[in-house]
Amino acid sequence: MAETEKKLNRREQYKARLKPYDYYTKEFDTIDFDSLGEGDRYYLQDFGIFNTDFLEDEFTIRLRNGGGRISSEQFTFLANLVKDYDATLVITARAGFQIHDIYAEDVIEIWHKLNDNGLTTWQSFGDNIRNIVTDVYDELGQHAVLETHSIIEQMHNYILQNPKYVGMLPRRVSIGISGNSANVNSFFANDMYFALAKKGDQYGFNVYMGGKNTEVAQDADIFLEHGEVFKFFQAFVEMFYKHGSRFSRSKTRFFYMLESMGLDNIKSLLIQEYGKEFQSAGELQLNHYDFKEFEELKDGSYAYCYQSNFGKITADELLQIADFAHKNNAHLRVGIDQNIYILGLPSKEVPFSSPALSSTIIACAGNLCPYAVWSIKEEANEYLPLEKIYNNRIKVGFSGCAKGCGRHRHTDIGLIGLKTNNFGDTDGGARVFIGAEHDTGQSTARQLFSMVPFVHLERVLTLVIELFEQSSYENFQGYAHHILRHYSEDFLALWHLYNLKHNTNTPLPKQTTSLSDEEEKALLQEYFEDMVFVEDDMKKSVSAMVKELWTVEGKDPHYKPPIERTNFR
Repeated sequence: MAETEKKLNRREQYKARLKPYDYYTKEFDTIDFDSLGEGDRYYLQDFGIFNTDFLEDEFTIRLRNGGGRISSEQFTFLANLVKDYDATLVITARAGFQIHDIYAEDVIEIWHKLNDNGLTTWQSFGDNIRNIVTDVYDELGQHAVLETHSIIEQMHNYILQNPKYVGMLPRRVSIGISGNSANVNSFFANDMYFALAKKGDQYGFNVYMGGKNTEVAQDADIFLEHGEVFKFFQAFVEMFYKHGSRFSRSKTRFFYMLESMGLDNIKSLLIQEYGKEFQSAGELQLNHYDFKEFEELKDGSYAYCYQSNFGKITADELLQIADFAHKNNAHLRVGIDQNIYILGLPSKEVPFSSPALSSTIIACAGNLCPYAVWSIKEEANEYLPLEKIYNNRIKVGFSGCAKGCGRHRHTDIGLIGLKTNNFGDTDGGARVFIGAEHDTGQSTARQLFSMVPFVHLERVLTLVIELFEQSSYENFQGYAHHILRHYSEDFLALWHLYNLKHNTNTPLPKQTTSLSDEEEKALLQEYFEDMVFVEDDMKKSVSAMVKELWTVEGKDPHYKPPIERTNFR
C-alpha cells in the first residue's frame, strides 16, 4: 500500500484535528481530570502529565532539566512540593524527575507550581525531543574535553514551547551528547548521540544515529565541530518532522525510518536541511573508567555520588542534599544512572551516606509504572548480589517490562521482570542478558536465560560475576569482548547451568575465534564429562535443565506479591 493511502495512526489523527499547542492554549486550564478522554491523555503527555484509562485516578508529572542541571533552590522547592502533596518522587533514566501518586484534583495546581517556579514539564512525555542528556562531569571532570551544556541549552530552548514541534514529531526522540573521553554511563541507546571525537588536531563530535533501549546507535560517519552541533540538531528535527512515518505506531521511531530508508538516504535528507556536506567521522575518543564514590575534579575540588534507592528518593533526602550543597557553594547534577552528584566540594567528606549500593544499577519505575510487571526497586534490593555488583563496578539494567526503560540491553548484566507459571508455585522472575560492549557502542547484551525465578536469581548472578572474576579481565566489558562473544547463547546458558547444578564455578576457557555447534558441544563434554544433550540439541538441553533446576515445589518462601496499584497514601 502506498504511503499516501495508509491511515494515520490514532495519535496522528488527534494531532491533525487539533495541534497539541492549540490544545494547551484553548483547553488546558479547563480540563476535568476526573473524566479524561483518550485524546486528553495523548495531549497531556506533551506537557508532562501522564495518565492511563485503566488507572484513571492516578497521575504522574515528569520534569525535564537539560543535562541534569538543577540548583539547590530548585531541589528545595521540589522537596517541599512533594511533601505538601504526599507524593512519591523518582529519578528517571534520562536525568529528570517523576512525581507519582498525584490526585486528579491536585494535578493542575502542582503543574502550575512547577512551571511557574523555574522548573519545566514541557515535552517530557509524548512525541517530542525528550530531556537532552550529557555526562554529570561535563566541563568539570578529569575526562572533560569539550563542554556541552551550552549546546544543550540551545537545543532545549529551540524546541520548548515551539508550536511547530510541541507534540508534533512522529515519535519521541532521545538525544545524548558528551564532550568527555570517559562517561559514567553510555549514550549509545539514544536516537542521536554526539560522541567526543578528534579529527586531526580538532576536537569535536562523531554522530551516531538510530539507537533505542534495545539497539545500539550506528556510526553515521559525520564529524561536527562544537559550533556546528546545534545547526545539525535543527536539521535533524526538521528532517524527522517532515519525513518520519506517521502510520503504524509500532514503526514510527527514528530507528525504523533509518532501517527502512538506509543511512545514505537519511544523510541526503539531512544535508538538504543542513545546507552543506558533512565532514567524515573523526577518531572516537572514548575510554573505559570505573568511577568512584568521590572523584577529584579538574580544579582540585571533589565530587560526591549520592546513590539513590534505585531511582527512588525522598523529600527529606533532597532537602538534606540541597542544604549541604548550598552551604558548600557546590553544584548539583542528576545523572542518567539515577544518582545525584554534588560537585565542587573542598574535601572527600559529606555528612550523610547513600541509602543503597546503586551507583552502577539503573532501574525503571517498577510498580509505579502501569506497564511494569514487578516492583523493581524492591526486587533489586532483595534479589541482586549488590555487594558483588558494586565491588566489581558491574553495570546492571533492570526493566519492568520489554519497553526497556532500565536499558537492560546496554549493560553488563540486563534484567527484565516477568511473570510465568513455568516453574511451579513461583511466578516472579527475570529474563537475563549479559555482555554488552556499551562504552563504545560495539554491541548490545545477549540473552543468557529467558526466565530465572526470583528465588534463584541472586545465585545465578553471583555465578555470572564469579566466572568474570576468574577471567583476569579488569572490567566486565573486557570479559565480554574476549570471552563471552566467542560463544553462542545456548553454550553460555549450558555452561552456567551445569555450574549451578553442581555448585561449581568452572571458568569459561578463552577462545580467539567462535566455535561451531559441534565444537561447542565437544567443549562442554570435555569440561563436564557427565553432560548429556537432549536429542543432541543444545537449545532443548537448556530448556530441560532449567526446568529441572528451577521448578519450585510448594509455596515460594521468597515471593512477595506486587504492591497493588493504588495511591500510596
